[in-house]
Amino acid sequence: MEIVTERLRLREFTGGDLPVLVGYHADSRYGEFAGPDDPQADARELFRMFIRWADERPRRNYQLAVAERGQSGELLGCCGVRTGGFDAGRAEFGIELAPDWWRHGYATEAARAILEFGFHELGLQAIGAVSVTENAPVTRLAQRLGFRVVGRRPGPAWMEARGWSHTEWALTRELWEAHEA
Repeated sequence: MEIVTERLRLREFTGGDLPVLVGYHADSRYGEFAGPDDPQADARELFRMFIRWADERPRRNYQLAVAERGQSGELLGCCGVRTGGFDAGRAEFGIELAPDWWRHGYATEAARAILEFGFHELGLQAIGAVSVTENAPVTRLAQRLGFRVVGRRPGPAWMEARGWSHTEWALTRELWEAHEA
């Protein structure tokens, strides 16, 4: 599975991606809006899950490595649409980038590619997402992509202790097509 954009390759994870994934999860900039658990252990578990998802048949979850296009192919992060556990035609979107790659337009480019895949290749009708309400860069990304706020809900105890909550987002195929036209 591979999606190629102007500057990126969205591809399956490989063993060589694990150290980079673990490394950026341990970066304090990345962890600003993350929970108090062990970020390196969490990253290893996520990596194992992404590898398992790639082997699913029928496949329901697409969490792809976001890599630079070209010879280096350096891992920048990951993004995906996940239909497992959702009603037919619905999925959840997620994206993360290593802090060194923030503010270069890579998140927007990768997100557009995976959302296009979800709506047009998978035939999805609606894609949801959840973010930490106080994470302004993610809020701007969601709005730039055409997502609409559909609700707020409390987060786990560590978030509530900071006065934070979750924002729930939704993007329908119709909104996507009108937004991208």
